[in-house]
Amino acid sequence: MKLEGKKAIVTGAAKGMGADITTTLAREGADLVLTARDTAALEEVAQKVRALGRKAHVVACDVIDEAQVAAMVKQALKVFDGRIDILVNVAGVTGPIETPVQDIKVDDFDYVIIANERGTFLPIKHVVPTMIGQKAGKIVNISGTSGLRGYPMRTAYSASKWAVRGITRTVALELGRYNVNVNAVCPGIVETPRMMKLCEGKAKVRGWTVEQVYEEYVQDMALKRVTLGQDIANAVLFLASEDARQITGQHIAVDGGWDV
Repeated sequence: MKLEGKKAIVTGAAKGMGADITTTLAREGADLVLTARDTAALEEVAQKVRALGRKAHVVACDVIDEAQVAAMVKQALKVFDGRIDILVNVAGVTGPIETPVQDIKVDDFDYVIIANERGTFLPIKHVVPTMIGQKAGKIVNISGTSGLRGYPMRTAYSASKWAVRGITRTVALELGRYNVNVNAVCPGIVETPRMMKLCEGKAKVRGWTVEQVYEEYVQDMALKRVTLGQDIANAVLFLASEDARQITGQHIAVDGGWDV
């Protein structure tokens, strides 16, 4: 197992790719703290982790609230006997869909920026002292291919995902001397319930069918297939393992060739 005995925190672990990432890390030997706002969904994922023979601790946490994040990390340190080897920042929001920049409400823009940027920054802030102290750690942030190029009608989301890459590269420079790797995974469109909501939103604005929107995404990809949550989980596993020991400050696009 690539992560035998490792202790990991996954934010946004309740659903979609977060759940796939969580169970993949568990299959490779990690014990986990699962955090999100929806504790009922977290418990379902935790049961799958325990069925794999790993420990799973559910902690309710809103990652934009510093007090809650600090308390979550403190609890993780307690159950993990003072060690945190891996942090995966998955939690995030999509924000306005198919909306021209001039029509985006300021409150909606702020919500996306705060959720995706502060929600990445705060877990890092509170986990880093432990990783510095143990002189080891892996941090994997979920950015997106919208953080690699412009994304029309998604200004807030694209801005937030570019920022996640900026956080990743900067923190990698700060923590390299302590043997802490910091990288990002940039998913394209991933087949999750969130993708279907995105397709429904676009279809409604355009007057299209959901199937037409879905097919447009597929045709934009070199591989002509939509990414699965497990594809993202596999990339996270690689970056969280010693296979990626000499990789830091980088991103891996897992998008079927959308950004090619």
